[in-house]
Amino acid sequence: MPHLDFVLVAGFAALLGAIVQGSVGLGVGLVATPVVTMLFPAAMPGSILVVAAIMPLATLSREIRHADLRGLGWACGGRLAGTPLGVLMVAAVPARVLGVVIGGLVLAALGATTWSAEVPRNPATLATAGVIGGATGTATAISGPPIALLYQRESGPRVRATLAAFFTLGALLSLVMLAAAGRLPTSQITAGLALTPFVLAGFLAAGPLRRHLTGPRMRAALLAVVAASALTLITRSLL
Repeated sequence: MPHLDFVLVAGFAALLGAIVQGSVGLGVGLVATPVVTMLFPAAMPGSILVVAAIMPLATLSREIRHADLRGLGWACGGRLAGTPLGVLMVAAVPARVLGVVIGGLVLAALGATTWSAEVPRNPATLATAGVIGGATGTATAISGPPIALLYQRESGPRVRATLAAFFTLGALLSLVMLAAAGRLPTSQITAGLALTPFVLAGFLAAGPLRRHLTGPRMRAALLAVVAASALTLITRSLL
């Protein structure tokens, strides 16, 4: 069983991350990953991947009808291709270098798309975002920014539902791949399950925020979370 200090500290981080993700569409990895990585490195990445697989189910229970199923097909196909790359990255690339490179790429993409009149979303861009998300999600437990940038001008329910489906399928795939590669200890799975009550409580607490995040407010919040995730990766890696 996870230690009490892990349950309390990581649980609080997961609670805050779930509030963000429950309202914007992503955020559990952004908030909880740095805390768990710095204080409980033995629990990474499996514990956060377990959370990333469970948290979106709450969103889908409310908003699954809004998901972009056609876009998900291309994105999840890309994630299938990108996940083995993430496993190789975990084994071969130093975590510090990995975080800085991924964070820099996300910031560059954010800058390129923020001022664009329309972010192109087609099979090629969706599959590419899926590949990148699969690699970064398996290596760092943060996979949302590439897909989120493609849906930044959509409605809140569509963004949340589409990302939730992508996260659930992707996290499960990453867990399977890590287990197959012998890099998923049972202790990481147990740790992730211990965080589940905090995640569900955060989703419920996000209800009032979901009602207020519409139109330009939703896009601004989404871009802010994407930027914060990139900066968090870079800062964590440098420190």
